[in-house]
Amino acid sequence: MSRKNVLIMGAAGRDFHNFNVFFRDNENYNVVAFTATQIPNIFGRSYPKELAGKLYPDGIKIYEEKELTDLIKKFKVEEVVFAYSDVTFEYVMTKASIVNAAGASFRLMGAEETMLKSSKPVVAVLAVRTGCGKSQTSRRIVKLLQDAGKKVVAIRHPMPYGDLVKQKVQRFATLDDLKKHECTIEEIEEYEPHVARGGVIYAGVDYEAILREAEKEADVILWDGGNNDMAFYKADVTFTVVDPHRPGHEMRYYPGNTSLRMADAVIINKMDSASKEGIEIVRNNIKEVNPNAIVIDANSPLTVDHPDLIKGKRVLVVEDGPTLTHGEMRYGAGTVAAERLGAKEIVDPRPFTVKSISDTFKKYPAIGILLPAMGYGDQQMKDLEETINKTECDSVVIGTPIDLGRILKINKPSTRVMYELEETGKNNCGSVLKSKGLL
Repeated sequence: MSRKNVLIMGAAGRDFHNFNVFFRDNENYNVVAFTATQIPNIFGRSYPKELAGKLYPDGIKIYEEKELTDLIKKFKVEEVVFAYSDVTFEYVMTKASIVNAAGASFRLMGAEETMLKSSKPVVAVLAVRTGCGKSQTSRRIVKLLQDAGKKVVAIRHPMPYGDLVKQKVQRFATLDDLKKHECTIEEIEEYEPHVARGGVIYAGVDYEAILREAEKEADVILWDGGNNDMAFYKADVTFTVVDPHRPGHEMRYYPGNTSLRMADAVIINKMDSASKEGIEIVRNNIKEVNPNAIVIDANSPLTVDHPDLIKGKRVLVVEDGPTLTHGEMRYGAGTVAAERLGAKEIVDPRPFTVKSISDTFKKYPAIGILLPAMGYGDQQMKDLEETINKTECDSVVIGTPIDLGRILKINKPSTRVMYELEETGKNNCGSVLKSKGLL
């Protein structure tokens, strides 16, 4: 029987995982190509032969997604697998229509086909959109487990933007490890908070190999999700974070709605800065699609290390990049801090942007007057640094999870905005973990 020709649509994350766990050694399928979007500088490369397995001695080439229709015809593709996240239902079905019109079938792979089983208990932290607050939720759960005497090892959703062979399995336990692995800003934002608290976090490309290494030193595995994707591992308990600043998004984005339906506990985050109407919409939607979920009310209170650099100042606000771009948030922690502490003006960076940062604003015009901390590689990090330094302002408000001043040479005063998870009701992360026998 001939092998079915398959193309996988991705963004250097879920696509590689689906290939590794389902297609790599599967003689019923022939993966002829990957396509890439969302993340710059991925297409034009190949998924390397060292990771692709015996059926793919030359590796698999990665193309730009805009070539999709031509690729289906060129490679006689019979099935297209959609494998990236944080997109609207309309977006997904538009892609399905393009694929079907080109003559191929369209596939969304489910949890059972793509989840790996661990020998250790797994806690998964997911979200319905990028920027809901997974990071502070993960930190909170890790602390609860550590305080109970558990050795927790976090595994982060993939962000392999460099040499894929070298990035097969990555372990981060010190700040030097971030340098050793030549991490981008996006990677550092996710890894550094765990490392700074004395934790260990893994990431990379081959998530079965990663899991087996992490199991050697863990009592509990914490899956720290990316975007609004499902977990790569079968979880003993799943927390899903929702955002009342974007009410209704939990019902209209893929696979965030799946993550909501799979949750044992749903955390309504940022309630201290959201509208009552937004909170009520989210609460009702949780009840509609997952009535058995435990609902946890929570805030993400802000702290600012140098509030004097905001009050009465003309400030440039730098927010988390993915949250503003495909996360579609119109503001973040830096914006909230600037408004609460009485900034004279939030300065528009658009007249000062350069190169790839200018391109980001063209692609995502709704970003407005905030500066996304884009850093997918050395050149983009240099472009971000140049943009910040060219912007005419009194100070810089950094709303990202890390201190950009440690990575970039900023030529003006800056202050960091930090945030943690604070549960406010009778239900909390600790009570959920106890109910599952993990505390």
